[in-house]
Amino acid sequence: METQNIPTPVSGFSFGPETPVGLTELAVKKVRETIEEQKLEGHLLRIAVVSGGCSGYNYDLDLVREPRETDLTYECGGIRVAVDRQSVPFLDGTVIDFVETLQGAGFKFNNPKAKATCGCGTSFTA
Repeated sequence: METQNIPTPVSGFSFGPETPVGLTELAVKKVRETIEEQKLEGHLLRIAVVSGGCSGYNYDLDLVREPRETDLTYECGGIRVAVDRQSVPFLDGTVIDFVETLQGAGFKFNNPKAKATCGCGTSFTA
């Protein structure tokens, strides 16, 4: 039987009503690298769920200068994070990891609210 390796958020982070999404050490490292490479100091990571994809919803990650007025904002591993409030019911308890495989590299969402994901892994059903 194969066991699934479920990633954990960075040390010191705990989930709560105002902190619905955690980042792993690798995700934090990749976000920092991207901010430095693109010269986006002071930007924050905005996370949202949008309609689309073959399963109904897609994840949306963006580096933005300012959060939207209705976003939840907090810090995770030294990264400023903004989460769209309307997306919280779809994201609560999610851990974002960064993975590198033979097929490529990218952010992976480990979402306990996702009932199913599409074959390509870019969309989900809640």
